[in-house]
Amino acid sequence: MTIIGWLQISLLFIAVLLVIKPLGLYMAKVFSGERTFLSPVLGRMENDLYRLGGIEPGREQSWLAYTTAMLVFSLAGFVILYAILRLQAFLPLNPQGFAGMSPDLAFNTAVSFVTNTNWQNYAGETTLSHFSQMAGLTVQNFLSAATGMALAVAFTRAFARSKVATLGNFWVDVTRATLYVLLPLAIVVALAFVAMGLPQTLDPSVTATTLEGTQQVISLGPVASQEAIKQLGTNGGGFFNANAAHPFENPTAFSDYLNIFAMLSISAALVYSFGQMVGNRRQGWALLGAMAILLVGGVAVTYWAEAQGNPILTALGVDPSLGNMEGKEVRFGQAMTALYAAVTTGLSDGGVNGMHGSFTGLGGLVPMFLIQLGEVLPGGVGSGLYGMLVFAILSVFVAGLMVGRTPEFLGKKIDGREMKYAMLAVLILPLAILGFTAVSAMLPFAVASIGTSGPHGLSEILYAYTSAAGNNGSAFGGLTGNTAWYNTTLGIAMLLGRFGYVVPVMAIAGSLAAKVKAPASAGTFPTDGSLFIGLLIGIILILGGLQFFPALALGPVAEHLAMLAGQTF
Repeated sequence: MTIIGWLQISLLFIAVLLVIKPLGLYMAKVFSGERTFLSPVLGRMENDLYRLGGIEPGREQSWLAYTTAMLVFSLAGFVILYAILRLQAFLPLNPQGFAGMSPDLAFNTAVSFVTNTNWQNYAGETTLSHFSQMAGLTVQNFLSAATGMALAVAFTRAFARSKVATLGNFWVDVTRATLYVLLPLAIVVALAFVAMGLPQTLDPSVTATTLEGTQQVISLGPVASQEAIKQLGTNGGGFFNANAAHPFENPTAFSDYLNIFAMLSISAALVYSFGQMVGNRRQGWALLGAMAILLVGGVAVTYWAEAQGNPILTALGVDPSLGNMEGKEVRFGQAMTALYAAVTTGLSDGGVNGMHGSFTGLGGLVPMFLIQLGEVLPGGVGSGLYGMLVFAILSVFVAGLMVGRTPEFLGKKIDGREMKYAMLAVLILPLAILGFTAVSAMLPFAVASIGTSGPHGLSEILYAYTSAAGNNGSAFGGLTGNTAWYNTTLGIAMLLGRFGYVVPVMAIAGSLAAKVKAPASAGTFPTDGSLFIGLLIGIILILGGLQFFPALALGPVAEHLAMLAGQTF
């Protein structure tokens, strides 16, 4: 580790910190229906969209109606995207003449992008047409992100309101999230990416002459526009198979900075919006504090582990002072690769600028563990916020048991009903991850897909289902996922991680919204100070540690110990 490396990391976090408040205030105004500086430009378009869709903006929905609308919207997106992928050969903008996807791969991909996971069992530059990339994947990058933001805002209203039966209007929230937040920011970031050298063209490829004098065909396409919303919407799906390690997706250190900054900005700012909308900004800062402590800790451990190098490579004569550079781009180095890995897994982004499977045992453990904590650091746009609020509810319940008082959060009493829904939500992740991993580790045809034997092979399977159920989308590498088994089971894990989680969360929101919001009293446990932040961090770590530590001990921990002993598999 170096001072320059830590300076690079620190400057990125400072840049994100500077935009949290202004962007958070802006989004709070957007979702509260207040006038913003973009209202004169986009207000008429917003109203026209409501008229075309037959939407009454003033008509609010109960939690059940809101959730049903979200599920119907997501189902429609899945059907349309699945059809595009299957019929790709007959659709326009296919200069490469690519055939349609197989049924199981199209299912996996459509589920992946609708759930904001963006797991990819294919190489984009050799599989998807420009039409599929733009009209299929990029559209879902906007809509799945907007859906997550809408759900988070609905959950926020449950705390802000008192004794009501409604949480807002799903169609209005999705429209505003897309029109006022995601689209303007995506245009700005896409233009910045073009200026940095990312391609934005409908040409299929360009032919170049290499230094050896041979001809090389280099794939092109509308990369910058997809890359922008990929990061802003914490989607993570790459235009190219190498994702953000590809020079056309991430050519320079400056583009790498913008990638990470774009990932963090909306998710972090939404937490501030939460504090603004519930009338207590300190609550937002408390949640952000817990997220930041865990995320910075993840960055530090990953950076330290990679900077120590690999004893096995050292024994082969590799200079240990350079640390572990396997699987990393020289133009980014260890510090920015470690930062990218921790941020993309602390979020539900999934984009990568290095090969996680080439990290050291501990270096590879951290990204996997950050996903297993629930994708709340600060998580995906919207999904991270409502996931963190579930942990906050669990924390105040534990605090109530410790002091013998009825737990409450932001003036809302937490009863058995909310706790049952909260536990149902948090148990979805280990059920999908550990269940499918255990089955896959037992089936010969599933084991045949791993690229390495021993603990690392188990880590490949465990990481795949962790990424899928966590709606992350990054891959450990080495696993051949494009099989009927993995395409299907990973798709099911994605559905459980997104919809199996959010339905009980919305049930909690409906229950809380109907309750009277009581003022704080002398017996109220404060949830905006350091004591609550510490308790919240403890609950997150305990849940993650108790559920996943045995599996991690058999995978990355065992690999780390073997590496120290100089053993290979």
